[in-house]
Amino acid sequence: MEAAVDAFYVKVLADDRVKHFFDDVSMDKQRRKQKEFLSAAFGGPLPWTGKDMRKAHEGMGLTEVQFNAIAENLVNTLKDLKISQELIDQVVAVALTTKDDVLGRPKKDS
Repeated sequence: MEAAVDAFYVKVLADDRVKHFFDDVSMDKQRRKQKEFLSAAFGGPLPWTGKDMRKAHEGMGLTEVQFNAIAENLVNTLKDLKISQELIDQVVAVALTTKDDVLGRPKKDS
């Protein structure tokens, strides 16, 4: 998990599409939250204790392109680490459940 998160943020912080969003972010805290997210996505022992995704990303003006850039960096990191496609698909499925909240889109009626 440590290697995945560290490698992921190397990619993100080098990505011109999204790196500026992390200029004023505590990367130690950000890495901890990402570890929680991945642990929860993989069914591991770390529960998600972070903010509601909508609140955490409120006012950032994120676009679909930027959401996809983060997802792309995550997928590429997991592939680099030889994670099975089945597990990568599970992580992507979890990430996609957050998309509307991260992008500040109206909630869908259930």
